[in-house]
Amino acid sequence: MANPVTKIRNTAADYRKLDGRDKRRFWTDGILNNALYILMAIFIIYTAIVNHNFLKIGSITNIISLAAASLPFALGVAGCIVLTGTDLSGGRVVGLSAALSAALLQKTDLARRMFSWMPNIPTWAGICIAILAVIAIGAIIGFVNGFFVAKFKLHPFIVTLATQLITYGLILVFFMLNDNNGQPLSGLSDGYSSFIKGKMISIGAVSLPWYVLYAIILLAITWFLWNKTTFGKNMFAVGSNAEAANVSGVNVFRTTVLVHTFAGVMYGLTGFIEGARISSITQSTGLNYECDAIAACVIGGVSFVGGTGKISGIVLGVLILRIIFAALTFLAIDSSLQYIIKGLIILVACSLDMRKYLVKK
Repeated sequence: MANPVTKIRNTAADYRKLDGRDKRRFWTDGILNNALYILMAIFIIYTAIVNHNFLKIGSITNIISLAAASLPFALGVAGCIVLTGTDLSGGRVVGLSAALSAALLQKTDLARRMFSWMPNIPTWAGICIAILAVIAIGAIIGFVNGFFVAKFKLHPFIVTLATQLITYGLILVFFMLNDNNGQPLSGLSDGYSSFIKGKMISIGAVSLPWYVLYAIILLAITWFLWNKTTFGKNMFAVGSNAEAANVSGVNVFRTTVLVHTFAGVMYGLTGFIEGARISSITQSTGLNYECDAIAACVIGGVSFVGGTGKISGIVLGVLILRIIFAALTFLAIDSSLQYIIKGLIILVACSLDMRKYLVKK
């Protein structure tokens, strides 16, 4: 790996060799390629000046916690983007997984318990059952996505839109079970809540919940899969050029299915975390989660062109997006306008990403 100082010196030497016109283009390209980061930095500084509470330790730990909650989802959808695709079903998988987790881990003495027929079992056993259940649900839906994309060469947008609708239908059916009549699922067991939201680190009035640690573990697993296994190597090869990867001996079908299945597992685990984090699960839980995750991935450098992306970039993208959302709240921006800003961020990020690709081409 090249020394960063050496790289800077080489870049400076190359810059001095350019003529006036090329130097202007050098600066123009640099500003445009990093325009989103520059604008975000200006926005963050402005927020800190307007509202001094923005940079207080309590606000910072809250941002870290929110970023940790959404990181597993982003890690899952990032793999689909590396394959030049996307996944619109993820948010609904989170909703279904959260609902199932909540139903399995409600208090045993709750009057309107969803699964009243379940025997009383230790909390740790219920947690294990819930984790296995959400992994299974996510893996099945992810497998279906990957199978139809790989087998029938359908565009991921169409396939995941279909599974999004199917999953939402399953959510609606689930909330009607046992005379629940669409009511929110709440009354979660104390053990489940403590397992997710309990204080992992506590210093005075500031604390970090346990799910921050779980996000770090999932981050480490994903980093290992992406960088140290054949799975990761094949994923980037297929994303760069599926035909060339196939000629090189890569099983494109299996790789595509595995990437989508892994994404589904990450959505399921996100739902398990969200179940306890939100505490009251409704039919709309998980709505638009995929939009935030896709925006975070693109901000972090995961390109829709395919074959490009780093775990560190995804973490940075998730963190930046959470900082922006927190800043909008501190600036008292109307929630309706926040949707407009989110859409603009995705549009600008994708446009700048495509510009970089066209310049290279």
